[in-house]
Amino acid sequence: MQVNWRNIHAARNSFAVLYAACEREGIHLNPVDAPTGDITCYSLTSISAARYQKEIASADCITIVGGPHVSAVPRGVAGYADYVVVGEGEYTLPRLLISLARGGDGKIPGVMTGDWYQPADTAVRLDAFPPFSEYKGYIEISRGCPFSCGYCQTPQIFGHCMRHRSVDEIARYTERHSQSRFITPNALAYGSDGVHPRFDKVERLLRGCHNQIFFGTFPSEVRPEFVCTASLELINRYCTNTKLHFGAQSGSDTVLSRMKRGHTVADVITAVDLCREHGLTPVVDFIVGLPFETDADQRATLDLIREVARAGTVHVHRFIPLPGTSLAGSPARPLLPETEKVCGDLALRGHLTGSWNAVEIRFLRRHSNDIP
Repeated sequence: MQVNWRNIHAARNSFAVLYAACEREGIHLNPVDAPTGDITCYSLTSISAARYQKEIASADCITIVGGPHVSAVPRGVAGYADYVVVGEGEYTLPRLLISLARGGDGKIPGVMTGDWYQPADTAVRLDAFPPFSEYKGYIEISRGCPFSCGYCQTPQIFGHCMRHRSVDEIARYTERHSQSRFITPNALAYGSDGVHPRFDKVERLLRGCHNQIFFGTFPSEVRPEFVCTASLELINRYCTNTKLHFGAQSGSDTVLSRMKRGHTVADVITAVDLCREHGLTPVVDFIVGLPFETDADQRATLDLIREVARAGTVHVHRFIPLPGTSLAGSPARPLLPETEKVCGDLALRGHLTGSWNAVEIRFLRRHSNDIP
């Protein structure tokens, strides 16, 4: 049975993880640029899903589709794909492929096919699966998030309880890279419940990696309330990066509260100031066009954007109502003329990246001198 993996740029790390998980079961995923063979697998985001829907529906092979978009709206995808993997795939995908290879119908927990669905009966323990093998990827060190930010799919897919890969396993895989880069909802929450930092465990992790460590930068970030003297001293002592990436999202405490962000504007300002004091450049995320922000809220965000831009770099993206989130179906509100002007001026001066109009750019690689 020939099993293929559809090459999609945004799914490269998913491919690395799932290739390694399938390889352990004697299944090899062959990367392809079009559906072919016996089976072709896809991993889709909510941005890429529309682009591949027609291709999947008309494929002359069995199609298996997973990814964050699929986990949010599985019944919609099951209308044009043969099998839909809902949630984590490291255990479910090999199990599904083995069922199909043995002539089974693929009706296993965690898979939707047609009108049939049974929720997964397992949760992934990160140490039980390699982060990559032949096709290298970033090392996922944590999964899950205790917060419920209204725009974010992460806790809906991976749960609200954080799970961590052990230091020994992380260190073993970092030896295969010249540089260590990690995937995690909040790098500074490593080893903790995601709310109360355990910097002793963060230090043990950083001390256990013996190559160049980039921590709290692409493809992960940190939360502003985790930025403090103790955490920044750890980064300066053990890490290579000269920047720290964290999310502000809004300059209005009212908006932050309504989206259940879990921090305040003051936390953001403190984090920016502490970064400067420790010689690190802050790279700060903002969302503009949130559905419930007033003109005053948007102007408060502009004020904070200007303040951050004086100390570091701002990354701005337009609100996207992602399926599976509490704000799904909520349209983005129009931007004020001054929002367009300020963002454009800062971008021309090199202080702002991202896009406040073309939402796809939110999912592209961020510009950073710390990223080779």
